[in-house]
Amino acid sequence: QVQLAESGGDLVQPGGSLRLSCAASGFAVDFSKIGWFRQAPGKEREGVSCISSSDATTRHSASVKGRFTISRNRALNTVYLQMSSLKPEDAAVYYCAAQAVGSADYNYWGQGTQVTIAS
Repeated sequence: QVQLAESGGDLVQPGGSLRLSCAASGFAVDFSKIGWFRQAPGKEREGVSCISSSDATTRHSASVKGRFTISRNRALNTVYLQMSSLKPEDAAVYYCAAQAVGSADYNYWGQGTQVTIAS
């Protein structure tokens, strides 16, 4: 049973930084990529960043490019999302998800971690 556990969500001031972690465990499948998504109240879930398992190629949405960085520690089976220059519109529940090799969709999701931006 694949499990993804996010952590690191917190209350932070605008302009601040935060690092989210996504720890993967219990997997017997290969992932092609791990992604971070977010969903704010009343809004649709949006993709934020993703990282390829094979070569660590990263991609970021236009709204976070230059401010967020996704990285991984393969030894710890953990993917990170370093967020800086946070804006009020970054406030959301952040989820990590894993896409199995050969799948077109993200197959496994964590429970989410809350990021709140407030002065």
